[in-house]
Amino acid sequence: RRLQMIREVTPLEGGRILDIGCGVGMYLRAFRRFSDEVYGVEYEQARAVAAGRETPTVARAVAEQLPFPDATFDVVLLHEVIEHVRNDRQTVREAHRVTKWGGVIVIFAPNRLFPFETHGAYLPGRGYVFGNIPFVGWLPDPLRQRFAPHVRAYLPGEVRRLFRGLPGEVIVETAIYPGFDNVVARWPRFGWLLRRVLYTLERSPLRWFGLSHFVVVRKQF
Repeated sequence: RRLQMIREVTPLEGGRILDIGCGVGMYLRAFRRFSDEVYGVEYEQARAVAAGRETPTVARAVAEQLPFPDATFDVVLLHEVIEHVRNDRQTVREAHRVTKWGGVIVIFAPNRLFPFETHGAYLPGRGYVFGNIPFVGWLPDPLRQRFAPHVRAYLPGEVRRLFRGLPGEVIVETAIYPGFDNVVARWPRFGWLLRRVLYTLERSPLRWFGLSHFVVVRKQF
């Protein structure tokens, strides 16, 4: 679904595409259906090696210092990445730098208003607990930082503000709900109903309680 959302915003056919924080290369493989000019950047060695088995144009580097010249790519993707980098502002600046004039930067990032912290949390007396922990994002900053110091989450408007001072136009800014693939696989009727309800909410003000922000910026002079 997210790939289709990207395609609805910008053409991928024949474009030069960069996936920052490409992991094991899931999106790289998808992008290669549309273009031969697909590149990835990944910091973790094992994941970079795994991605490079199918897409040889994968570099191991940090997102804050990309090994590419200015204005190289038509599309730059940061899919659930900026919450993990050391400096999200510098990461966005680098993504903007390597994007061609008229190209787009596509970001998916965690929404702090989603009722669950999907990266887990550090709980008193239990240490780190993996899974969906409720209402961590709704806590005041000092408390949220205590429970989830390992990952950022963004309030509405905060992803857009990472582009402040950079020439560009925000062409998409919204939030989306999860697809609940596991629920659909286990209980198909209930899962499809749940999807239908939540995807309908994406067209209402309640979208701002969705799982992830979806922000697309077109680089301009």
